[in-house]
Amino acid sequence: SLKTESGPVHWNKFFPIADGDQQSPIEIKTKEVKYDSSLRPLSIKYDANSAKIISNSGHSFSVDFDDTEDKSVLRGGPLTGNYRLRQFHLHWGSADDHGSEHVVDGVRYAAELHVVHWNSDKYPSFVEAAHEPDGLAVLGVFLQIGEHNSQLQKITDILDSIKEKGKQTRFTNFDPLSLLPPSWDYWTYPGSLTVPPLLESVTWIVLKQPINISSQQVCHCFKVDSDLLEETGLKLF
Repeated sequence: SLKTESGPVHWNKFFPIADGDQQSPIEIKTKEVKYDSSLRPLSIKYDANSAKIISNSGHSFSVDFDDTEDKSVLRGGPLTGNYRLRQFHLHWGSADDHGSEHVVDGVRYAAELHVVHWNSDKYPSFVEAAHEPDGLAVLGVFLQIGEHNSQLQKITDILDSIKEKGKQTRFTNFDPLSLLPPSWDYWTYPGSLTVPPLLESVTWIVLKQPINISSQQVCHCFKVDSDLLEETGLKLF
């Protein structure tokens, strides 16, 4: 990315907010984290039937959900009110290269899952919420190389059918709760989207416990990705 005019090092040319003081991702330094007794446990309720499609965005895949009503919601933790599930996507590196966005005490994980929600109590749509400081909540889950992940396999099995950028296919009856680790202990901080338009509208909730993915599964993701154009950005429509 550093070699191209479109990579992260050049984003501040096109998106001045890239130099803002609430930009994500960050390095989480556990010795500097402050305990906040006012933070509550997370409450997560997802409806598997609200999953709609899986699509190839050009740099990852994303699974989109029906967010016309509060079928799948995240609440509790640092949040006030209901945050409705919009989509999830994965960030990974090449082969077993470390592709997580957040770093913990200098350690970068193999990949990172982002589960994106918007504040449906205060705003009428995802697009409008994305421009407000309390508009979005993203659940971040680290993936480490380890045992085969049978829940992720449901996704990697279908990636071959959406190899080209922009391709999508029906993907239903999937509960993202099945991708979360047993422990929901988390770190939280106010930050931004990690891809353009880099809006500082995200309450980040990063789960401390990683989940496993096998080397073979990472390679499968990378095989799909290697044919793609390097395009980044989160669609705000």
